[in-house]
Amino acid sequence: YYDKQATFWQKPILKLLVKYVQCHYEQSIEKMDVIIVNSENVRRRIKKYLNKEAVVIHPPIAVEKFNWIEEGNYFLSLARVETYKRVELIVQCFIKVPEQHLIVTSGGSDLGKLRQLAQDSPNIEFTGWCDEQQLQQLIGKCRATIYIPPDEDFGMSPVESMAAGKPVIGVAEGGLLETIVDKETGLLLNADVKENDLMDAVNKMTAEYALSMRSACEQRAQLFCAERFLEKMSEYL
Repeated sequence: YYDKQATFWQKPILKLLVKYVQCHYEQSIEKMDVIIVNSENVRRRIKKYLNKEAVVIHPPIAVEKFNWIEEGNYFLSLARVETYKRVELIVQCFIKVPEQHLIVTSGGSDLGKLRQLAQDSPNIEFTGWCDEQQLQQLIGKCRATIYIPPDEDFGMSPVESMAAGKPVIGVAEGGLLETIVDKETGLLLNADVKENDLMDAVNKMTAEYALSMRSACEQRAQLFCAERFLEKMSEYL
């Protein structure tokens, strides 16, 4: 991704930096007695690029901090507002479905660009970065969350959403395959998600459909609680 963004004079500098970091990274890996990773997705990468085995222990999520408050009328985008997180695709989708309401609740380098893009769409709001309490309120009152970064390592935001009983519209790749259960705790779209696919999923996620997933979402989130993480770490170590 960064290589594609780099200018012609930045590319050779980037390559040198990559070689430097790679060398030290691989040396550090060689010193490890065991490698513990946060998802099957990362485990496969470790095997592919370093030919090393790793143990998967999902990260601890503070699920007790996120609770269902009410069935709101808006969708919530939780990813950082960066190009590679595909938040722009979400905004473009809601520009074309003005009857649906979107709140983008994070910041990032693309925030100004997306605000300008949606300036004529009153159904789209941007909060910028929120504190923990504001985030808990926004998640607890939304209809569903949307999280579609490509090949995510694990993705903690979808678990926080499910902890509040809110289904997630995500993509069928990366760590999301380990957290979201398609049609039970959310909707998983094709990895190469298109605007029309996302629009269809948003329209399908009615208030009634989202509410029907509440119990399954809350139960699923408990699999990633901090207590479970500590138990697995203790058992293994």
